[in-house]
Amino acid sequence: MEETISLKEIAEVLKKRFLLIVATTAGAVVLAALISFFFLTPTYEATSQFIVNQNESQRSEEFSVNDIRTNVELINTYNVVIKSPRILDEVIEEMNLNMTAGELRNKLSVSSEQNSQVVTVTVTDQNYERAAMLANTTVEVFQDEIPSLMNVDNVNVLSGAELNAEATQVSPKPMLNIAIALVLGMMVGVGIAFLLEYMDNSIKTEKDLEEKLGIPVMGIVTHIGDEEIKRAAERPGATSLRAKGGRINYASQQKESI
Repeated sequence: MEETISLKEIAEVLKKRFLLIVATTAGAVVLAALISFFFLTPTYEATSQFIVNQNESQRSEEFSVNDIRTNVELINTYNVVIKSPRILDEVIEEMNLNMTAGELRNKLSVSSEQNSQVVTVTVTDQNYERAAMLANTTVEVFQDEIPSLMNVDNVNVLSGAELNAEATQVSPKPMLNIAIALVLGMMVGVGIAFLLEYMDNSIKTEKDLEEKLGIPVMGIVTHIGDEEIKRAAERPGATSLRAKGGRINYASQQKESI
């Protein structure tokens, strides 16, 4: 039989498991903050740009649209060449780095806008100054090596990474991580609340009993505590009230009618 749940029942479940939801959300937020601030290593980015254009000897000659299109098409090749071991090994040797070409390639990304002659080289590292030096050195080495590799001389440095610029942390982003943890914590808390409610098969109300047995409830015997017994004994007209062997004997004074 298909079961349905009303908004009132949803609200009751959320109210009943409110502390669980709050605890789960708070735990997720605290965990994300601890990981972001104390366990994840900050990383920084530095960028250097070069432009693919005519060289000095060609500037006096006629420069057509076809030359620009050729330069743009060459950029795809340059993006591969600049990340090749031929270039990266030279960068490592020049900077005397203790890493392989593959490790340096993982720190390096090369991109260019569509139909643009400008190529951006981005280096990500745990130290901003080293990232800036890597970006600048990579572009310089590429500029020096590309004439011998492809017999062209159309690469010029457009802008280098500034060594003394204010470093901007690119990862981790603590506030973003905390916001994500807040949403996920609430979702997990609500999910656990409804899961616990779904797995709870205990009978709590008359409706639960009717659904379980399939028969209507004719009456209810409530629990009588000690306080109720004392109050009943103190009522006017009560002569004796005692509980013995699990049974309650109650006698009340009655007026005889003549």
